[in-house]
Amino acid sequence: MHIRKFDFDYSRRQFLDKTARGIGTLGVLAPLWSVAASNGDISKAYPDELMSIDMYTKGKIKTGDYIDASNVDIVQDLLDPIQYTNLKEQGRRIKIVPTTLDITEMYNQDHLEATLRNKGRAKWDDTGNLVADTGENWLGGVPFPEPGDAKEALANITMSWGRHNFSIYAIPEISLRPDGSIGYDREFIWAELQVQARADGKIFQDQAELLRLQSIWFTRPNDTKGSSFLSVWYYDQRKFPDLYGYFPAFKRVRQFPTNQRFEPVVPGMTFFLSDAWSSGDPMLTWGDYKMITRKPHLAPMSENWQGDSPNWDKKVHGGGKDLTFYETNFQLVPECVVIETKPTGYPRAPVGVKRVWIDARNNMYNSSVTFDRQGKVWKSFETGSGRQQKGSHVHKNRDGTPAWSWDYCHVHDIQSNRMTRIHHAQASPAGYKSEYDPDYDFYNKFLTTSAMARLGT
Repeated sequence: MHIRKFDFDYSRRQFLDKTARGIGTLGVLAPLWSVAASNGDISKAYPDELMSIDMYTKGKIKTGDYIDASNVDIVQDLLDPIQYTNLKEQGRRIKIVPTTLDITEMYNQDHLEATLRNKGRAKWDDTGNLVADTGENWLGGVPFPEPGDAKEALANITMSWGRHNFSIYAIPEISLRPDGSIGYDREFIWAELQVQARADGKIFQDQAELLRLQSIWFTRPNDTKGSSFLSVWYYDQRKFPDLYGYFPAFKRVRQFPTNQRFEPVVPGMTFFLSDAWSSGDPMLTWGDYKMITRKPHLAPMSENWQGDSPNWDKKVHGGGKDLTFYETNFQLVPECVVIETKPTGYPRAPVGVKRVWIDARNNMYNSSVTFDRQGKVWKSFETGSGRQQKGSHVHKNRDGTPAWSWDYCHVHDIQSNRMTRIHHAQASPAGYKSEYDPDYDFYNKFLTTSAMARLGT
Protein backbone atom coordinates (compact mmCIF):
# COMPACT_ATOMS: atom_id res chain seq x y z
CA MET A 1 0.00 0.00 0.00
CA HIS A 2 1.28 3.48 -0.90
CA ILE A 3 0.93 5.88 2.02
CA ARG A 4 0.45 9.44 0.80
CA LYS A 5 2.41 11.57 3.18
CA PHE A 6 2.16 14.56 0.85
CA ASP A 7 -0.95 14.19 -1.32
CA PHE A 8 -2.04 16.51 -4.13
CA ASP A 9 -4.00 18.78 -1.79
CA TYR A 10 -0.73 19.49 0.01
CA SER A 11 1.00 20.26 -3.31
CA ARG A 12 -1.88 22.45 -4.46
CA ARG A 13 -1.73 24.51 -1.26
CA GLN A 14 2.02 24.93 -1.68
CA PHE A 15 1.64 26.08 -5.28
CA LEU A 16 -1.13 28.54 -4.41
CA ASP A 17 0.91 29.97 -1.54
CA LYS A 18 4.05 30.41 -3.65
CA THR A 19 2.11 31.97 -6.52
CA ALA A 20 0.45 34.47 -4.21
CA ARG A 21 3.71 35.42 -2.52
CA GLY A 22 5.81 35.46 -5.69
CA ILE A 23 8.43 33.14 -4.21
CA GLY A 24 11.01 32.01 -6.74
CA THR A 25 12.05 28.72 -5.15
CA LEU A 26 10.78 25.86 -7.31
CA GLY A 27 9.83 22.51 -5.83
CA VAL A 28 7.33 21.35 -3.21
CA LEU A 29 9.18 19.20 -0.68
CA ALA A 30 12.58 20.81 -1.24
CA PRO A 31 14.14 23.44 -3.54
CA LEU A 32 14.33 21.94 -7.04
CA TRP A 33 17.76 23.28 -7.96
CA SER A 34 19.30 22.34 -4.62
CA VAL A 35 18.30 18.67 -4.80
CA ALA A 36 19.14 18.39 -8.50
CA ALA A 37 22.54 20.08 -8.29
CA SER A 38 24.57 16.90 -7.68
CA ASN A 39 23.17 14.48 -10.27
CA GLY A 40 20.12 16.13 -11.86
CA ASP A 41 17.58 14.00 -9.97
CA ILE A 42 14.43 15.94 -9.01
CA SER A 43 12.81 13.11 -7.01
CA LYS A 44 13.30 14.73 -3.61
CA ALA A 45 11.74 18.01 -4.74
CA TYR A 46 8.24 16.65 -5.39
CA PRO A 47 5.85 14.11 -3.84
CA ASP A 48 5.23 10.91 -5.78
CA GLU A 49 1.76 12.10 -6.76
CA LEU A 50 3.31 14.84 -8.93
CA MET A 51 5.72 12.49 -10.71
CA SER A 52 3.30 9.71 -11.65
CA ILE A 53 0.11 10.06 -13.68
CA ASP A 54 -1.00 6.74 -12.17
CA MET A 55 -0.93 8.19 -8.65
CA TYR A 56 -2.20 11.61 -9.67
CA THR A 57 -5.35 10.13 -11.23
CA LYS A 58 -5.64 7.32 -8.64
CA GLY A 59 -5.16 4.71 -11.34
CA LYS A 60 -7.75 6.07 -13.77
CA ILE A 61 -4.96 6.82 -16.29
CA LYS A 62 -1.67 4.94 -16.31
CA THR A 63 1.68 5.43 -17.99
CA GLY A 64 1.37 3.91 -21.47
CA ASP A 65 -2.34 4.78 -21.77
CA TYR A 66 -3.82 7.01 -24.44
CA ILE A 67 -5.92 10.04 -23.59
CA ASP A 68 -8.76 10.77 -25.99
CA ALA A 69 -12.40 11.88 -25.90
CA SER A 70 -13.37 8.96 -23.67
CA ASN A 71 -11.17 9.92 -20.71
CA VAL A 72 -9.87 13.46 -21.24
CA ASP A 73 -12.25 14.90 -18.63
CA ILE A 74 -10.18 13.16 -15.94
CA VAL A 75 -7.20 15.40 -16.75
CA GLN A 76 -8.88 18.52 -18.10
CA ASP A 77 -7.16 20.62 -15.43
CA LEU A 78 -3.77 19.47 -16.77
CA LEU A 79 -4.27 20.75 -20.34
CA ASP A 80 -4.55 24.10 -22.07
CA PRO A 81 -8.07 24.91 -23.36
CA ILE A 82 -7.31 24.22 -27.02
CA GLN A 83 -5.65 20.88 -26.26
CA TYR A 84 -8.76 19.91 -24.33
CA THR A 85 -10.99 20.79 -27.31
CA ASN A 86 -8.68 18.89 -29.68
CA LEU A 87 -9.00 15.77 -27.53
CA LYS A 88 -12.67 16.08 -26.60
CA GLU A 89 -14.16 17.10 -29.93
CA GLN A 90 -11.68 16.70 -32.79
CA GLY A 91 -10.42 13.13 -32.61
CA ARG A 92 -6.99 13.79 -31.14
CA ARG A 93 -5.19 11.29 -28.91
CA ILE A 94 -1.99 11.54 -26.89
CA LYS A 95 0.10 8.81 -25.26
CA ILE A 96 1.34 9.13 -21.68
CA VAL A 97 5.02 8.39 -21.04
CA PRO A 98 7.00 8.50 -17.77
CA THR A 99 7.88 11.81 -16.16
CA THR A 100 11.49 12.85 -16.74
CA LEU A 101 13.26 12.89 -13.36
CA ASP A 102 16.76 13.76 -14.59
CA ILE A 103 16.92 17.41 -15.66
CA THR A 104 20.23 16.85 -17.43
CA GLU A 105 18.15 15.16 -20.16
CA MET A 106 16.22 18.41 -20.65
CA TYR A 107 19.17 20.65 -21.56
CA ASN A 108 22.09 20.78 -23.90
CA GLN A 109 25.10 20.11 -21.70
CA ASP A 110 26.83 23.43 -22.37
CA HIS A 111 23.63 25.40 -21.72
CA LEU A 112 23.10 23.61 -18.41
CA GLU A 113 26.70 24.25 -17.39
CA ALA A 114 26.29 27.95 -18.20
CA THR A 115 23.05 28.03 -16.20
CA LEU A 116 24.78 26.60 -13.12
CA ARG A 117 27.87 28.75 -13.60
CA ASN A 118 25.88 32.00 -13.78
CA LYS A 119 23.07 31.15 -11.37
CA GLY A 120 22.10 34.14 -9.23
CA ARG A 121 23.88 36.72 -11.39
CA ALA A 122 20.97 38.01 -13.51
CA LYS A 123 19.26 41.31 -12.78
CA TRP A 124 17.38 44.11 -14.57
CA ASP A 125 19.02 47.44 -15.39
CA ASP A 126 17.28 50.82 -15.17
CA THR A 127 15.91 50.43 -18.74
CA GLY A 128 14.27 47.10 -17.90
CA ASN A 129 16.81 45.04 -19.84
CA LEU A 130 18.54 41.94 -18.55
CA VAL A 131 22.17 42.26 -17.43
CA ALA A 132 24.64 40.38 -15.24
CA ASP A 133 25.61 41.53 -11.75
CA THR A 134 28.71 43.16 -13.27
CA GLY A 135 26.57 45.33 -15.56
CA GLU A 136 27.57 43.33 -18.65
CA ASN A 137 25.01 41.89 -21.02
CA TRP A 138 23.82 38.42 -20.02
CA LEU A 139 26.61 35.82 -19.90
CA GLY A 140 24.71 32.69 -20.99
CA GLY A 141 22.44 29.93 -19.72
CA VAL A 142 19.01 30.31 -18.12
CA PRO A 143 19.14 33.70 -16.33
CA PHE A 144 16.49 32.92 -13.71
CA PRO A 145 16.43 29.16 -12.95
CA GLU A 146 13.96 29.92 -10.14
CA PRO A 147 11.81 32.72 -11.62
CA GLY A 148 10.13 34.90 -9.05
CA ASP A 149 7.73 36.58 -11.47
CA ALA A 150 6.34 36.33 -14.99
CA LYS A 151 8.90 38.64 -16.57
CA GLU A 152 11.77 36.51 -15.28
CA ALA A 153 10.02 33.35 -16.51
CA LEU A 154 9.67 34.69 -20.06
CA ALA A 155 13.23 36.05 -20.09
CA ASN A 156 14.44 32.46 -19.67
CA ILE A 157 13.03 31.70 -23.12
CA THR A 158 13.45 35.02 -24.93
CA MET A 159 17.18 35.39 -24.32
CA SER A 160 18.04 32.08 -26.01
CA TRP A 161 15.39 30.42 -28.12
CA GLY A 162 16.93 27.15 -29.31
CA ARG A 163 19.60 26.99 -26.59
CA HIS A 164 22.33 26.38 -29.15
CA ASN A 165 24.86 29.00 -30.24
CA PHE A 166 23.87 28.27 -33.84
CA SER A 167 21.25 25.91 -35.20
CA ILE A 168 19.69 25.20 -38.56
CA TYR A 169 16.46 23.22 -38.98
CA ALA A 170 14.89 21.58 -42.03
CA ILE A 171 11.12 21.99 -41.57
CA PRO A 172 8.26 20.43 -43.57
CA GLU A 173 5.07 22.48 -43.16
CA ILE A 174 1.47 21.43 -43.69
CA SER A 175 -1.26 24.07 -43.42
CA LEU A 176 -4.79 22.70 -43.31
CA ARG A 177 -8.12 24.14 -44.37
CA PRO A 178 -11.00 24.27 -41.86
CA ASP A 179 -12.34 20.93 -43.12
CA GLY A 180 -8.99 19.26 -42.38
CA SER A 181 -7.83 18.95 -45.99
CA ILE A 182 -4.36 20.10 -47.04
CA GLY A 183 -4.28 23.70 -48.23
CA TYR A 184 -0.50 24.11 -48.44
CA ASP A 185 2.36 21.63 -48.42
CA ARG A 186 5.64 23.53 -48.13
CA GLU A 187 9.12 23.27 -46.75
CA PHE A 188 11.34 25.93 -45.22
CA ILE A 189 14.71 26.20 -43.51
CA TRP A 190 15.15 28.08 -40.25
CA ALA A 191 18.59 29.28 -39.10
CA GLU A 192 19.24 30.86 -35.72
CA LEU A 193 22.42 32.45 -34.35
CA GLN A 194 22.86 33.68 -30.78
CA VAL A 195 25.06 36.77 -30.95
CA GLN A 196 24.95 37.09 -27.14
CA ALA A 197 23.56 35.15 -24.14
CA ARG A 198 25.53 32.20 -25.52
CA ALA A 199 26.59 29.12 -23.59
CA ASP A 200 30.25 30.02 -24.20
CA GLY A 201 29.77 33.53 -22.77
CA LYS A 202 31.21 35.14 -25.91
CA ILE A 203 29.87 37.86 -28.20
CA PHE A 204 29.78 36.84 -31.85
CA GLN A 205 32.05 39.11 -33.92
CA ASP A 206 31.85 41.77 -31.18
CA GLN A 207 28.31 42.75 -32.25
CA ALA A 208 27.42 43.86 -28.72
CA GLU A 209 24.28 45.72 -29.83
CA LEU A 210 22.62 42.51 -31.11
CA LEU A 211 21.02 39.53 -29.37
CA ARG A 212 20.35 37.17 -32.28
CA LEU A 213 20.07 36.76 -36.02
CA GLN A 214 17.37 34.53 -37.45
CA SER A 215 16.53 33.68 -41.04
CA ILE A 216 13.93 31.63 -42.85
CA TRP A 217 13.76 30.64 -46.51
CA PHE A 218 11.35 28.44 -48.45
CA THR A 219 12.57 25.61 -50.66
CA ARG A 220 9.26 24.32 -52.06
CA PRO A 221 6.78 24.52 -53.77
CA ASN A 222 7.66 26.73 -56.71
CA ASP A 223 5.22 29.53 -55.83
CA THR A 224 7.03 30.23 -52.55
CA LYS A 225 10.47 28.80 -53.35
CA GLY A 226 13.15 31.43 -52.86
CA SER A 227 11.12 33.67 -50.54
CA SER A 228 13.36 34.49 -47.60
CA PHE A 229 13.41 36.67 -44.49
CA LEU A 230 16.09 37.86 -42.08
CA SER A 231 15.28 39.15 -38.60
CA VAL A 232 17.97 41.14 -36.76
CA TRP A 233 17.26 41.31 -33.03
CA TYR A 234 18.76 44.02 -30.84
CA TYR A 235 19.89 43.25 -27.31
CA ASP A 236 17.81 46.23 -26.12
CA GLN A 237 14.37 44.66 -25.75
CA ARG A 238 12.67 48.02 -26.27
CA LYS A 239 13.66 47.98 -29.94
CA PHE A 240 11.83 46.18 -32.73
CA PRO A 241 13.97 43.82 -34.81
CA ASP A 242 14.98 44.83 -38.32
CA LEU A 243 13.18 42.61 -40.82
CA TYR A 244 14.45 42.08 -44.38
CA GLY A 245 12.80 40.01 -47.09
CA TYR A 246 13.58 38.75 -50.56
CA PHE A 247 10.99 37.69 -53.14
CA PRO A 248 12.19 36.17 -56.43
CA ALA A 249 9.57 38.06 -58.45
CA PHE A 250 11.07 41.42 -57.39
CA LYS A 251 14.69 40.24 -57.40
CA ARG A 252 15.73 42.51 -54.56
CA VAL A 253 15.96 42.62 -50.79
CA ARG A 254 13.65 45.09 -49.11
CA GLN A 255 13.09 46.11 -45.50
CA PHE A 256 9.67 45.50 -43.96
CA PRO A 257 7.94 47.22 -41.04
CA THR A 258 8.47 44.99 -38.01
CA ASN A 259 5.64 46.07 -35.74
CA GLN A 260 3.21 44.07 -37.88
CA ARG A 261 4.06 40.77 -36.21
CA PHE A 262 0.58 39.25 -36.03
CA GLU A 263 0.18 38.19 -39.64
CA PRO A 264 0.92 34.90 -41.42
CA VAL A 265 4.52 34.54 -42.58
CA VAL A 266 3.15 33.30 -45.93
CA PRO A 267 -0.45 32.79 -47.13
CA GLY A 268 -2.45 30.06 -45.43
CA MET A 269 -0.06 29.66 -42.50
CA THR A 270 -1.34 30.22 -38.95
CA PHE A 271 2.21 30.84 -37.67
CA PHE A 272 3.08 34.50 -36.99
CA LEU A 273 6.50 36.01 -36.26
CA SER A 274 5.13 36.81 -32.81
CA ASP A 275 4.56 33.09 -32.10
CA ALA A 276 8.17 31.91 -32.38
CA TRP A 277 9.25 30.04 -29.25
CA SER A 278 6.22 31.65 -27.51
CA SER A 279 8.47 34.72 -27.26
CA GLY A 280 8.69 36.00 -30.81
CA ASP A 281 8.76 39.68 -29.90
CA PRO A 282 11.18 41.75 -27.82
CA MET A 283 10.17 41.44 -24.17
CA LEU A 284 9.72 45.14 -23.49
CA THR A 285 7.23 45.53 -26.35
CA TRP A 286 4.96 43.39 -24.16
CA GLY A 287 3.93 44.19 -20.60
CA ASP A 288 1.42 43.67 -17.78
CA TYR A 289 3.28 40.48 -16.88
CA LYS A 290 1.42 38.29 -14.41
CA MET A 291 2.21 34.93 -12.84
CA ILE A 292 -1.17 33.19 -12.95
CA THR A 293 -0.41 29.97 -11.12
CA ARG A 294 2.04 27.13 -10.53
CA LYS A 295 0.62 23.68 -11.01
CA PRO A 296 1.18 20.22 -12.51
CA HIS A 297 0.56 19.95 -16.24
CA LEU A 298 0.58 17.46 -19.12
CA ALA A 299 3.08 18.36 -21.84
CA PRO A 300 5.15 16.89 -24.72
CA MET A 301 8.56 17.15 -23.04
CA SER A 302 10.17 13.84 -24.10
CA GLU A 303 10.04 10.82 -26.43
CA ASN A 304 8.71 12.69 -29.46
CA TRP A 305 11.87 12.63 -31.59
CA GLN A 306 11.52 9.97 -34.29
CA GLY A 307 15.21 9.35 -34.93
CA ASP A 308 14.49 5.85 -36.24
CA SER A 309 12.00 7.14 -38.82
CA PRO A 310 13.01 8.24 -42.35
CA ASN A 311 13.74 11.97 -42.18
CA TRP A 312 12.39 11.89 -38.60
CA ASP A 313 8.86 11.90 -40.03
CA LYS A 314 5.82 11.70 -37.79
CA LYS A 315 2.47 9.94 -38.14
CA VAL A 316 -0.73 11.98 -38.11
CA HIS A 317 -4.36 11.44 -37.15
CA GLY A 318 -7.58 13.21 -36.19
CA GLY A 319 -9.47 16.20 -37.53
CA GLY A 320 -11.78 16.29 -40.53
CA LYS A 321 -9.56 14.24 -42.85
CA ASP A 322 -7.50 12.36 -40.24
CA LEU A 323 -4.52 14.63 -41.03
CA THR A 324 -4.61 17.27 -38.32
CA PHE A 325 -2.52 16.12 -35.35
CA TYR A 326 0.85 14.47 -34.97
CA GLU A 327 1.11 11.34 -32.87
CA THR A 328 2.59 12.75 -29.67
CA ASN A 329 3.80 11.65 -26.25
CA PHE A 330 2.95 13.68 -23.16
CA GLN A 331 4.19 13.36 -19.59
CA LEU A 332 3.06 14.68 -16.23
CA VAL A 333 5.09 17.81 -15.51
CA PRO A 334 5.40 18.10 -11.72
CA GLU A 335 5.47 21.89 -11.72
CA CYS A 336 4.49 24.28 -14.48
CA VAL A 337 4.70 28.07 -14.21
CA VAL A 338 1.76 29.71 -16.00
CA ILE A 339 2.14 33.36 -16.95
CA GLU A 340 0.20 36.00 -18.87
CA THR A 341 1.33 39.09 -20.76
CA LYS A 342 -0.18 41.71 -23.09
CA PRO A 343 1.19 43.28 -26.32
CA THR A 344 1.55 46.80 -24.92
CA GLY A 345 3.77 48.02 -27.78
CA TYR A 346 1.28 47.14 -30.54
CA PRO A 347 -1.81 49.41 -30.49
CA ARG A 348 -3.49 47.47 -33.33
CA ALA A 349 -2.52 43.98 -32.22
CA PRO A 350 -5.39 41.48 -32.60
CA VAL A 351 -4.11 39.69 -29.48
CA GLY A 352 -5.58 40.75 -26.15
CA VAL A 353 -3.47 38.52 -23.91
CA LYS A 354 -1.10 35.56 -24.21
CA ARG A 355 -0.89 32.77 -21.64
CA VAL A 356 2.27 30.62 -21.54
CA TRP A 357 2.89 27.27 -19.80
CA ILE A 358 6.56 26.84 -18.76
CA ASP A 359 8.13 23.65 -17.37
CA ALA A 360 9.92 24.43 -14.09
CA ARG A 361 12.57 21.77 -14.72
CA ASN A 362 14.17 23.44 -17.74
CA ASN A 363 12.30 26.76 -17.86
CA MET A 364 11.13 26.08 -21.42
CA TYR A 365 7.60 26.65 -22.65
CA ASN A 366 5.52 23.76 -23.93
CA SER A 367 2.40 25.64 -24.92
CA SER A 368 1.00 29.13 -25.28
CA VAL A 369 -2.53 30.29 -26.03
CA THR A 370 -3.52 33.71 -27.33
CA PHE A 371 -6.88 35.31 -26.63
CA ASP A 372 -8.38 37.93 -28.95
CA ARG A 373 -9.25 41.43 -27.85
CA GLN A 374 -12.72 40.27 -26.79
CA GLY A 375 -11.12 37.72 -24.46
CA LYS A 376 -12.07 34.70 -26.58
CA VAL A 377 -9.66 31.78 -27.00
CA TRP A 378 -8.00 32.22 -30.38
CA LYS A 379 -4.84 30.30 -31.16
CA SER A 380 -2.45 27.78 -29.63
CA PHE A 381 1.27 27.29 -30.15
CA GLU A 382 2.08 23.83 -28.79
CA THR A 383 5.67 22.63 -29.03
CA GLY A 384 7.10 19.21 -28.30
CA SER A 385 10.74 19.08 -27.25
CA GLY A 386 13.27 16.74 -25.70
CA ARG A 387 16.55 14.91 -26.01
CA GLN A 388 17.21 13.71 -29.55
CA GLN A 389 17.93 10.14 -28.59
CA LYS A 390 15.90 7.01 -29.30
CA GLY A 391 17.58 3.67 -28.72
CA SER A 392 20.78 3.59 -30.76
CA HIS A 393 19.73 6.67 -32.75
CA VAL A 394 21.29 9.87 -31.39
CA HIS A 395 21.54 13.36 -32.86
CA LYS A 396 24.59 14.98 -31.29
CA ASN A 397 25.88 18.42 -30.49
CA ARG A 398 29.27 19.41 -31.83
CA ASP A 399 30.88 18.31 -28.53
CA GLY A 400 29.49 14.78 -29.02
CA THR A 401 26.81 14.98 -26.32
CA PRO A 402 23.15 14.16 -27.13
CA ALA A 403 21.29 17.22 -28.38
CA TRP A 404 18.16 18.72 -26.87
CA SER A 405 15.85 20.55 -29.24
CA TRP A 406 12.26 21.16 -30.31
CA ASP A 407 10.52 18.38 -32.21
CA TYR A 408 7.17 19.63 -33.57
CA CYS A 409 4.68 22.50 -33.39
CA HIS A 410 0.89 22.60 -33.64
CA VAL A 411 -0.29 26.13 -34.44
CA HIS A 412 -4.07 25.87 -34.23
CA ASP A 413 -6.44 28.77 -34.88
CA ILE A 414 -9.43 27.37 -33.01
CA GLN A 415 -11.78 30.13 -34.24
CA SER A 416 -11.30 29.34 -37.93
CA ASN A 417 -10.20 25.72 -37.31
CA ARG A 418 -7.11 26.24 -39.43
CA MET A 419 -4.00 24.34 -38.41
CA THR A 420 -0.36 24.66 -39.37
CA ARG A 421 1.82 21.78 -38.22
CA ILE A 422 5.57 21.60 -38.63
CA HIS A 423 8.22 19.17 -37.47
CA HIS A 424 11.98 19.12 -37.06
CA ALA A 425 13.25 16.98 -39.96
CA GLN A 426 16.68 15.48 -40.50
CA ALA A 427 17.32 17.04 -43.92
CA SER A 428 15.76 18.85 -46.85
CA PRO A 429 15.65 17.59 -50.45
CA ALA A 430 17.10 21.01 -51.27
CA GLY A 431 20.37 19.94 -49.65
CA TYR A 432 20.19 21.41 -46.15
CA LYS A 433 20.41 19.33 -42.98
CA SER A 434 19.51 20.02 -39.38
CA GLU A 435 22.63 20.56 -37.27
CA TYR A 436 24.17 22.61 -34.48
CA ASP A 437 27.35 24.73 -34.54
CA PRO A 438 28.80 23.36 -37.80
CA ASP A 439 32.36 24.28 -38.77
CA TYR A 440 31.51 26.22 -41.96
CA ASP A 441 30.83 29.98 -42.19
CA PHE A 442 27.11 29.83 -41.37
CA TYR A 443 26.92 33.58 -40.71
CA ASN A 444 27.76 34.66 -44.26
CA LYS A 445 25.96 31.68 -45.74
CA PHE A 446 22.59 32.18 -44.05
CA LEU A 447 22.37 35.32 -41.91
CA THR A 448 23.11 38.44 -43.95
CA THR A 449 21.02 40.45 -46.40
CA SER A 450 23.24 39.31 -49.26
CA ALA A 451 22.64 35.72 -48.14
CA MET A 452 18.88 36.31 -48.48
CA ALA A 453 19.25 37.23 -52.14
CA ARG A 454 21.59 34.33 -52.79
CA LEU A 455 19.28 31.83 -51.09
CA GLY A 456 16.37 33.21 -53.10
CA THR A 457 18.07 32.53 -56.40
